[in-house]
Amino acid sequence: MNPTELRAVVALALVYALRMLGLFMILPVFVLLGGDLQYATPALIGLALGAYGLSQAVLQIPYGLLSDRFGRKPLIYAGLVIFAGGSVLAATSESIYGVLAGRLLQGAGAIASVLMALVSDLTREQSRTMAMAGIGLSIGLAFALSLVLGPLVSDAFGLPGIFWLTAALALVGIVAVATLVPTPEVSRAHPDVQAAPARIGALLKVPRLLRLDFGIFSLHLVLTAAFLVVPTFLREDLDLVQESHWWVYLSVMGCAFFAMIPFIILAERKRLMKPVMVGAVSLLLLATVLLLGRWNSLAMVWAVLFLFFVAFNLLEASLPSLVSKEAPAASRGTAMGIYSTSQFLGAFTGGAVGGLLLSGWGSAGVLTLMVVALLIWLAVVCTMQPPSYSTSYVVKLKRFGADQLADVRDALAQITGVEDVVILAEADQAFLKVDRKRLDNAALTQSPYVISIQ
Repeated sequence: MNPTELRAVVALALVYALRMLGLFMILPVFVLLGGDLQYATPALIGLALGAYGLSQAVLQIPYGLLSDRFGRKPLIYAGLVIFAGGSVLAATSESIYGVLAGRLLQGAGAIASVLMALVSDLTREQSRTMAMAGIGLSIGLAFALSLVLGPLVSDAFGLPGIFWLTAALALVGIVAVATLVPTPEVSRAHPDVQAAPARIGALLKVPRLLRLDFGIFSLHLVLTAAFLVVPTFLREDLDLVQESHWWVYLSVMGCAFFAMIPFIILAERKRLMKPVMVGAVSLLLLATVLLLGRWNSLAMVWAVLFLFFVAFNLLEASLPSLVSKEAPAASRGTAMGIYSTSQFLGAFTGGAVGGLLLSGWGSAGVLTLMVVALLIWLAVVCTMQPPSYSTSYVVKLKRFGADQLADVRDALAQITGVEDVVILAEADQAFLKVDRKRLDNAALTQSPYVISIQ
């Protein structure tokens, strides 16, 4: 990336991370502190925990479409103001209903798709993969940091302190966008990044993508539901005071991150993605079943949480890559939009249904929900076909007449290793799905229709 691209990507990754940090900081403490709110019940605590996922799922694609019309930065500012407003509402509320409304409002600042579109506006095609990887890394770091900061901030300033800090982080994000991020001269639609409503119906009929959408739904259902029971285990079963929880999460997440890296390399380089996924879902299921034991040994609970987060981190990193590989050419943005919607719906379901089960059947009911979801997901993973190992290429084309469109498409499709071709004639671009190991690079670069591979 050139210096301008690097500055823009770092600033937008910071905005993304600050927002996710604010959303996730209450995960490790809310079930412990939410009971002090007026009218609080386990069901309402669970609903408030996952509420942001509902509004986020409903609004993230519309935000992206509105940004095409009104510009990226105005939509980002609006989303961050709404997010900050929800945080202030939650911070000043003394009842669970106020916090619930605040969490819904936080999710309504659904700017994830707009941030991704702005990254695409400000980076060249050849830099975009690195830019998106940087955004993804910032999200993972924000999640890990939230599990540490949540207990520390709440211990010092209570539950309202987390929401006040979240509001402040949103304001920092506004300043970062205003001062560090260039304003693109032209905001364009990016089919490799943004959702296209016209393609949603077709992608909802692709079984391989639906399996992955169900996977991320289940993963975030399980994650949100887990934080309805794990903090209580640490406090009540192990007599570990709340202010000490942060080091458990820090040590577990740090070790789990490094432990999952060899499996990522194995899955990608050796093309063993399906066996690795089956193993990861099985490991997540095993860890959840072990949580039913209500261990009174810190070492045992640490080990179970380590297994849980090794599997979680591995699946969280693998699933987006699989969606990108399985999406048809020029449809990756739409496929990722559906995938993200499934993720947020999973978080909402895990909180809402988990809270109801916690109210009626206690922690055993929540863990049973997690086990059932993981058993279904395991069956889905075991019966899926080995995933595609194709990747997306964007090719700059020479200008040609409308009568040559079929000839250009056929010429590109006949190159060894090219699996799918979609041409955007108005942009002089072709979106290809290719198998890198089989691709005839010489034939592609020397094609009479190709200017460059971006």
